[in-house]
Amino acid sequence: MAIATMTTPLPISLFPFLLLILAICFTICHANSNLLCIQSEREALLKFKNHLIDPSNRLSSWVEGGDCCEWTGVVCHNSTGHVKQLHLAAPLSDPDGFATNAEREAYYNSWLGGKINPSLLELKHLSSLDFSNNNFSSIHIPKFFGLLQSLTYLNLSQAQFQGIIPHNLGNLSKLQYLDLGGNDLRSKSLQWVSGLSSLQYLDLSYLHLSEATDWVQVTFKLPSLLELHLSVCGLEDDPSFNSINSSKSLVVLDLSWNRFSSVPKWIFSLHGLVSIDLSNNDLEGPIPAYFGNISFLEVLDLSGNDLNSSISNSLYSLNRLQFLSLGHNQLQGTISSAIGNLSSVTHLDLSENQLNGQIPLSIGQLSSLEEFEVSENQLNGQIPLSIGELSSLKLFDVSRNQLNGQIPLSIGQLSSLEEFDVSENQLNGQIPLSIGELSSLKLFDVSENQLNGTFPLSFGRLESLETLDCGYNLLEGVVSETHFSNLKRLTTLAASHNRLRFEPNSSWIPPFQCEWIDLGHWHLGPKFPQWLKFQKKLSYLDISYAGISDVMPTWFFNHPTQFESLNLSSNQLRGEISYLNVRYCVDLSSNRFIGPLPRVFPTLRFLFLSNNSFSGSLFELVCNTSSWKWVEVLYIDKNLISGDIPDCWNHWQGLVLFLNLGSNNLTGKIPPSLWHLNLRMLNLRNNTMFGELPSTLQNSPNLVMLDLSENHFSGSVPAWIGDKLSNLVILSLRSNNFDGHIPYKICDLQFLQNLDLAHNNISGVIPKCFNNLTAMATTNKTNNSVLQEYVYAVSLFLNALLVLKGREDEYGNLLTGNIPDSIGNMELMESLDLSMNRLNGKIPPSFSNLNFLNHFNVSYNNLTGQIPTSTQLKSFENLSYVGNHLCGPPLTKNCTSKGIPIDVANNGSSREGSKVNWLYVSIVLGFVMGFWGVVAPLFFIRSWRHAYYRKLDYVGRKLYVSWATMGM
Repeated sequence: MAIATMTTPLPISLFPFLLLILAICFTICHANSNLLCIQSEREALLKFKNHLIDPSNRLSSWVEGGDCCEWTGVVCHNSTGHVKQLHLAAPLSDPDGFATNAEREAYYNSWLGGKINPSLLELKHLSSLDFSNNNFSSIHIPKFFGLLQSLTYLNLSQAQFQGIIPHNLGNLSKLQYLDLGGNDLRSKSLQWVSGLSSLQYLDLSYLHLSEATDWVQVTFKLPSLLELHLSVCGLEDDPSFNSINSSKSLVVLDLSWNRFSSVPKWIFSLHGLVSIDLSNNDLEGPIPAYFGNISFLEVLDLSGNDLNSSISNSLYSLNRLQFLSLGHNQLQGTISSAIGNLSSVTHLDLSENQLNGQIPLSIGQLSSLEEFEVSENQLNGQIPLSIGELSSLKLFDVSRNQLNGQIPLSIGQLSSLEEFDVSENQLNGQIPLSIGELSSLKLFDVSENQLNGTFPLSFGRLESLETLDCGYNLLEGVVSETHFSNLKRLTTLAASHNRLRFEPNSSWIPPFQCEWIDLGHWHLGPKFPQWLKFQKKLSYLDISYAGISDVMPTWFFNHPTQFESLNLSSNQLRGEISYLNVRYCVDLSSNRFIGPLPRVFPTLRFLFLSNNSFSGSLFELVCNTSSWKWVEVLYIDKNLISGDIPDCWNHWQGLVLFLNLGSNNLTGKIPPSLWHLNLRMLNLRNNTMFGELPSTLQNSPNLVMLDLSENHFSGSVPAWIGDKLSNLVILSLRSNNFDGHIPYKICDLQFLQNLDLAHNNISGVIPKCFNNLTAMATTNKTNNSVLQEYVYAVSLFLNALLVLKGREDEYGNLLTGNIPDSIGNMELMESLDLSMNRLNGKIPPSFSNLNFLNHFNVSYNNLTGQIPTSTQLKSFENLSYVGNHLCGPPLTKNCTSKGIPIDVANNGSSREGSKVNWLYVSIVLGFVMGFWGVVAPLFFIRSWRHAYYRKLDYVGRKLYVSWATMGM
């Protein structure tokens, strides 16, 4: 019975009670394994939060009554529940140059700011504190941080703290990791660091330590220090320290971006160093051979200095070296074949030096090599076939050298290759078909070589390819959509300046979404490429010189993304454009666009609308663009723009640098507000503007080019041009109504190279001071840097330079007196035209020195004597000398022994002279009949006279414009 009783089942009514007990036990056990944080520490954290600025609400989980061990950035001890770590670094990485405005705003909003409450002192067990990448720009590092005695890790880098580093941080004797880098902090002494006896990692980069002369003694006495980073600290040479006895533990030393002029000698006593970074200092002279004694060295960076010797042979013995960067120096000589000894090297950078010779075959022995950079040197010869043995190679950059020969077929063996750049060399032959084997290839750049053949079909197999650039070569043939069949990741397609024709199917939808397309000088027409409609991410587009003759499609300017740069120039595109949604640069020149000038995006900096048929006034573009704040170049020449130049340039003050309104139908005077601009170039040529040169022109001292030719400007040429416009290189006032004398002050223009005053009413003598125009006589005195400043940003064609070429220094006025002999001192002068004046005397003998003349004209003056005996002067046609009393070659008229023309010397004494010359009689009779038959009626009948001169003026203008256009 007892046994039976013991085995009797429990009543079913007891099961709910047992389940309740089990649930309570489970809850208690679970709670014991996940302890709530300590209440005092939770309150301390909430006090700390209340003083912070948190734009993105990162700390939204920090609420009253919550478990602080579950809060964002809080780490507690597993068993005690004490707050052990506080990680409040900004969660987002710094956006790159291609980030959107939304991405940038999200990044900035992720920063914490405000004040740091001392309540953190309640966290007695806090061992790790990270406030990096935040924005505490209004405060200093709190002094109470020095009381957090349990800290082993403190990271305040890039948190924008300011002021003096609190010295009581030196009380943190348990601290192993300290990073204060990237703040606006300073310290006159680093003595406080000596108290950090457990420190293994120290980063004080970007701190102002130029006054902390004790940094060497203090930091290298830290017994456990493994890494020291003192980049961008203003450190300089200190010759008092030659060696260091302690700090045998130091493995990593970063002294980059300081002011050392030589490698500190004490470095060579640190035999345990594994990494040395001395990049971007002012190191000069040879590479010290002592580096070869640091046998454990794995990383050596000496890039960005002024080292000017050959590569030290001692470096080739460092067989543990994995990273060697000697780029951006002035190293000379060749790359030794001993480079093959660097068996462990993975990264080798010798770029931007003056190295010559060939790439050694031994490069193929570097079996671990992943990155090889020797760009921007003077290397020649061929790319060695042995590169096919570099099975680990990911980057191969030999751009901007003088390499020749063909791209080796062996590149198809580089299965790991991601970037291949051989641009700007002299390579020839075809692009090898084996390129299609490089399944990892992301960048392929062979631009600016002499490669020929076709566009390889094997490109279509490069599924990883992101950038393809084969521009400026001799490639030819037809490109089809098959060439791009698998290029799904392609973002950059640049292949301009080849002889390629693209003929995709009209319904083709590209597999890629490019951001950059440059197919200038391809044949894409005659229809506008419809496949561009599907490029939703396009930012840069160049399809200039593409043979497109079509109406501009309306969908194009409704593109979903904004263009950064757009070049449609030199096609035959038609239609009107109302708005240009382009952020930086637009070139629509040399098309057939009509209608009013388009509105533009406020940030546009370069606008080229030259050589179209835009009409209307400038008012809408110039006066209704108050938000257009960044424009630097404005080219609207060779259009049908009419009316006055509006006087509303005030809000453009200091912005426009190059303004070209030439060859339009503009009238009126130069508006006063135009001189509020910071002009470098002004071209108003070939309009119908009038008036005198405004005195406000003096407010443009940076003018390099001023072309007001072919207008109706009048008055005298102001003398202040020589004083106020001292940077002028080109001055053209030809074909106006200027009168008076040439001001002597023009001789003060020390940079002047092109002077054109032809076809005015200027009188007087040629100033003898013209020999002061030394820029016309020397090659080194120029001021072209201003014009060249924007060549890399856009293709800036200063057409006025070409128009003036070949006829600078023309006068063609009413100049009198002798030709100054000093003009012959301008030995590099290329063009001189003194025709149709009243100059007398001889051609100065010094003109024999003008060996570079390619245009010379002194016709129709009163010059006498022998033409100077110069091979250059004899090479010009007789027409350059007619209408004078000159003799000698190239004229057939001989000179006497005294240099006088024989017909003048004979003075009409020949036998024929006494006879009646019937030619002259017929000329007189013709004149009388012509005068009374034509001229007299014109003189006496007003309606005839007006009609005749209007017609004559019209024909004359048409002929002149035609001649000027041919000259361009």
